[in-house]
Amino acid sequence: MADSRGQQSDWSNPPDDEIIRLLREVKVIAIVGLSDDKSSPSFGVAEYLKKNRYRIIPVNPNLKEWFGEKAYPDLKSIPFGIDVVDIFRRAEHVSSITMDAVAAGAKAVWMQEGVISTEAYAYGKRKGIMVIMNRCMAREHMRHLK
Repeated sequence: MADSRGQQSDWSNPPDDEIIRLLREVKVIAIVGLSDDKSSPSFGVAEYLKKNRYRIIPVNPNLKEWFGEKAYPDLKSIPFGIDVVDIFRRAEHVSSITMDAVAAGAKAVWMQEGVISTEAYAYGKRKGIMVIMNRCMAREHMRHLK
């Protein structure tokens, strides 16, 4: 598999059966980089996931709330457990977000389409969490569970 610079890298997404199990089991998804702009990809994905039974926790220092759910400036500020961290940030920010996700006890880190960080992938795998890169969580839900 090639990384964002076209270089070969040692990573692969989990098989479909593991992704399906994750999508069925999780309840709380923190979306880092969630925007309140209805035309943004993060808004569309979050809205879809909310309509499909997930609790969406907005993580964006510029938001106060999203659909009635309190927004947090970062993962460290969330005072309760989260299952998945879905990332809508550029690759250079993903490693620190992944470290915070591990510290928060998340089961998985999900990097949206176009987001690839082999460093974050390696860290997450070393820490025993599922890491998914360069895939849309909403599209995977539609593909497997609709």
